[in-house]
Amino acid sequence: MPANLPPCFNPTAQDVEMLLAAQCHLGSKNLQVHMDPYLWKTRPDGINVINIGKTWEKIVLAARIIAAVDNPADICVISARPYGQRAVLKFAAHTGAVAIAGRFTPGNFTNYITRSFKEPRLIIVTDPRTDAQAIKEASYVNIPVIALCDTDSPTEFVDVAIPTNNKGRHAIGLIWWMLAREVLRLRGTLASRDVEWDVVVDLYFYRDPEAEENKETGEEAKVPGADEVGETAIATGYAGNADWEVSGTTAQPSAAFGDGAAAAQPATNWDTNEQTGTDWATGGGAVQAAPDSGW
Repeated sequence: MPANLPPCFNPTAQDVEMLLAAQCHLGSKNLQVHMDPYLWKTRPDGINVINIGKTWEKIVLAARIIAAVDNPADICVISARPYGQRAVLKFAAHTGAVAIAGRFTPGNFTNYITRSFKEPRLIIVTDPRTDAQAIKEASYVNIPVIALCDTDSPTEFVDVAIPTNNKGRHAIGLIWWMLAREVLRLRGTLASRDVEWDVVVDLYFYRDPEAEENKETGEEAKVPGADEVGETAIATGYAGNADWEVSGTTAQPSAAFGDGAAAAQPATNWDTNEQTGTDWATGGGAVQAAPDSGW
């Protein structure tokens, strides 16, 4: 663990466990030359393992730089990747920074005619490769850059690189959460370093919108179908509508449509006529064929 930090800045055992559980130490198989000092070892399968102590050192350093900016709104946090968009929005909400989640509009830092023109004193990006346009424009106007860098990330124009896995949703969310917590500690928002931050790290994790929609629709109350209520319930349910059949057999036709003798006869059974093949007009029912009256 880091030995060149004051004891109060040392991570707790829980912090180290969270970094390992979120796989912040697992880099990619490629290694960029400037990221070599942050490498701990290379696994037999080719995965480069990042030194967690170096990661924590850079989190503390980045937090001290962020806390040194007087106006929090002069800090711009950027993430074009979906996995980091929720994290930068939460970071901005908790620290007062300005978030750019999604596509970075070219000219945001250089073209003052642009409606979204900004002049930040510091920018923090999630991935130097995806957010290359923001880093490039920051280099034009002398804005310092803090970046979450994997072992294969380009470090050109990056002033402070936080070595971590910037491809996993949990790793990205955890680093942003730790950075926000450290900034609030340095600003004095959190009373002491022993006080737990009441914001859970899950708020910084990416959540799949489609999965959330499916989860919400699955939790809604559903009308029980045939498979759930069973055959017996269906049979008894339809038996409860027996008054329809009763009303159909006992209903008497109006006197205007026939004499009393015809009205007393039961209704013709349709199924019987269908099975015997008798003609509807000549069936043995109560309805008599009307005489041709000049229609």
